[in-house]
Amino acid sequence: MSQKYIYLLFTNTRTLLTKAIGLYTKADYNHVSLALDPRLKEVYSFGRKQLYNPFWGGFVEENTKEKLFQNADCTIYAYPIDLKQCQKLQETLTFFKNRKDSYHYNLLGLFGVMLNKPIQRSNAYFCSQFVAYLLIKAGIVSFDKPPELITPQDIQQLPGLISIYQGKVQKTV
Repeated sequence: MSQKYIYLLFTNTRTLLTKAIGLYTKADYNHVSLALDPRLKEVYSFGRKQLYNPFWGGFVEENTKEKLFQNADCTIYAYPIDLKQCQKLQETLTFFKNRKDSYHYNLLGLFGVMLNKPIQRSNAYFCSQFVAYLLIKAGIVSFDKPPELITPQDIQQLPGLISIYQGKVQKTV
């Protein structure tokens, strides 16, 4: 049986919200998504649902060919998982996909990160909170703090990540 992997896509899209978050984090990448395949055909996160409306967000199946990602910088990591973890991850993603209209972006949660106070809202996540939740729920990793305080930088520091690409998103598709 061949090794299974998930792919963690960290991006800097240079949107107003990303720039604002970057002022606080000073990090190169302030958005994280989880992909199931190395060609980034199935990419999931919490973010904007419409290109020109940053205030309407929620669970999204991201399309890396969209304008939002055309000039975005990124780094991509592979992370090894076993078959049981893969199945649990797919079950959890199916749950979100089947209820995608029920979920919202946890903008208040970003302030919780700044204050180091977890803000848990029903059916609302921000990108790294969502990816952390998926990783925990599938039994892939655990964190020393709640998902409501996990940043993309926390995920980027996971031991065992395999760096596979750094550059423009448009060069990966």
